[in-house]
Amino acid sequence: MPTPQNDKQGRIKRLVALLPNLKDSQIGWLEEIAQQFIRPHRFQRNEASDIISECMLGEIGDALRLHHCFSKESFTKDKFEYLMERAGNLCNVNAKLATRGNPGHDITIGDEKFSLKTQANKGINRRTAHISKFMELGKGRWGSNEQDLVGLREQFFTHMKSYDRILVLRTLSKAPSDWEYELLEIPKALLERAADGRLMMVQKSKQMPKPGYCYVSDAIGNLLFSLYFDGGTERKLQIKNIALANCTVHARWQFPSEELVTEA
Repeated sequence: MPTPQNDKQGRIKRLVALLPNLKDSQIGWLEEIAQQFIRPHRFQRNEASDIISECMLGEIGDALRLHHCFSKESFTKDKFEYLMERAGNLCNVNAKLATRGNPGHDITIGDEKFSLKTQANKGINRRTAHISKFMELGKGRWGSNEQDLVGLREQFFTHMKSYDRILVLRTLSKAPSDWEYELLEIPKALLERAADGRLMMVQKSKQMPKPGYCYVSDAIGNLLFSLYFDGGTERKLQIKNIALANCTVHARWQFPSEELVTEA
């Protein structure tokens, strides 16, 4: 049986044998990818994480670096979903994406269902998270009556019944500085505290339906987060000002932007 080292040498030989069949421009792409993989980087895993193993840390980090060989844009939600499935299965964790268009969970990892989100807004706050589109709010009753917010909040609770956990891939910094990502888990138990939140309709708004808020505070009045019922054309729910101190950071990935690297 071949040893891991012998197997690696065999794969290298097979790869080298393919190179004469490539165009110069195609070899250039391969050179850029190889250079990206050997540049200095910093991958950090929360040792208490039950989601991100050392294997998944590396697989996700390498995929992020590969992505930025071809794009200066942040990793998108569809790529995040695919990557979590691929990394999980490569690292011997059974992962399966939900059917496209499923209104509830995005992926099942092991025995748990996950909702996956991304955040990549300009000037991202390192102490609080903001999910600009947590869910669509549909065509239910919604006008200018503050009582309508009760039904919208119930839609939020119903939506959360379809998954066990919530993960957010956040782009903390981007080109031309170093790229930096973090994987954040927002506890469902935290969001469920919205049941005791203070509802307020923004009556002065000219929108119809009028936007509204659900402010959620702790026992001494400190704001934990707020639900924002966005009455714009998308009719969506945003979650604002989620304190990271009440969440779990499972991993961080940091690596240089190609723009900052000068090859010898």
